[in-house]
Amino acid sequence: MGMRGVMFDAGGVLFGPIGGRWNPRFDFERIVARHYPGVGSFAAAIAVGQRFLDKSSTTPPRGEYHRVMLDVLGVEPSASLLAELDAPLAEPVVEVYPDVRPALERLRLGGVRMSVVSDSWAGLVTLLESLDLAGYFDGFAISEVLGCNKPDPRMYAEGQRLLGLPADECLFIDDDPLLVQAARELGHQGLTLDRGASLSSEGVIASLDALAVP
Repeated sequence: MGMRGVMFDAGGVLFGPIGGRWNPRFDFERIVARHYPGVGSFAAAIAVGQRFLDKSSTTPPRGEYHRVMLDVLGVEPSASLLAELDAPLAEPVVEVYPDVRPALERLRLGGVRMSVVSDSWAGLVTLLESLDLAGYFDGFAISEVLGCNKPDPRMYAEGQRLLGLPADECLFIDDDPLLVQAARELGHQGLTLDRGASLSSEGVIASLDALAVP
């Protein structure tokens, strides 16, 4: 069957983090130090926070994630600190990869339906709106909202439902090959996006420029 819809992962596919780190946000240390001068061991706290995320079956609330790291730092957070850590920034926190907008525009003009399937917090939709990307998509399957992470079949099923297409007409794109394999096992088409690759190969693309419109 041909491809009539595309389900995109978000982070690592549509955009990357400014500062090179996904979690916590690049201003975490700056905000905490302003509220609690002299606090240290940020590297240890961030490592514990990452283990907390890795062990979670879904994307936990950001407040819980921040509390785990702050506990390692010996900080009993105030409401104002938690609010500031979770508040949107006026400055960008991510940057859109240069191949993304041309690819999305090309797919839209070709009549291809698109959704986002992402292990992320619910604020992803607001972020995509701020990046002027949200309008390309028919909907968003987000782990914090659905209560599960990929490769849980419910994530892929919701992305497919948003497209209103059979599984074998939906292409799933992610930068994690294991998550792409899970999509294939559910009957979807799948491609791994490896931006570090010099060339595309079987099942792997080095850029969204390689996406062909049916």
